[in-house]
Formats: sequence, structure tokens, C-alpha cells
Amino acid sequence: MGMIKEFKEFAMQGNVIDLAVGIIIGAEFGKIVNSLVNDVIMPPIGKLLGGVNFTDLNFSLDGVVYKTLEEARTSGAPVIGYGSFLQSVFNFIVIAFCIFLMIKAVNKMKAKEAK
Repeated sequence: MGMIKEFKEFAMQGNVIDLAVGIIIGAEFGKIVNSLVNDVIMPPIGKLLGGVNFTDLNFSLDGVVYKTLEEARTSGAPVIGYGSFLQSVFNFIVIAFCIFLMIKAVNKMKAKEAK
């Protein structure tokens, strides 16, 4: 019974619950940012660059040129999907910037409270 009691005390600590809430909110925030990048930001950038769909940018190692990443993968070709990688990097940059802005705002509020 001692271990169950210890686990219950551990699980009910504020830090553990705060961490769980943070993870859930962070996952949902990631979905929002992914949609922002994939559905709002990247299409105009692709249009400006001549109608490029970044997720389809790929380099096939078998020497055949495939129009889409899906086409290359369906054919079973060894392929480097660098467009998907670029999109993931862009997602990370947007998420990191948003978190930076949120932390900056929280720090500013804390500084006002300290005065």
C-alpha cells in the first residue's frame, strides 16, 4: 500500500498536473501552428515562387523525376523529401517565435507585478 500512496501523492502534486496541462496545450498549439504554416503562409510563398508546393519537393535517388513526393513513395523509389523537411523547419521557427513572444509577455507582466 505504501507505494500506491506515494504514487498518488506524486501524481497529485501541482508540478505534475501543470506539466500535463502544458503538454496538452502545447500539442494543440502545435496543430494550430502547423495549420497556419501549411494552409496560410506556405501557399502564397509557393505561388510567389512559381506555384511550388513545398511538401512535394523531392530528390529521387533512382534518377527518375517525380512530380510529387507521394508519387515517388508510391513507386517505391528511394527519395529525399527535402520539401517536407523545409516545411518542418519553418513550422519550428514559427512555434519558437510564438513561444518567445509569450514568454516575453509573461516576463513583462511579472515585472509589473514586482513593482
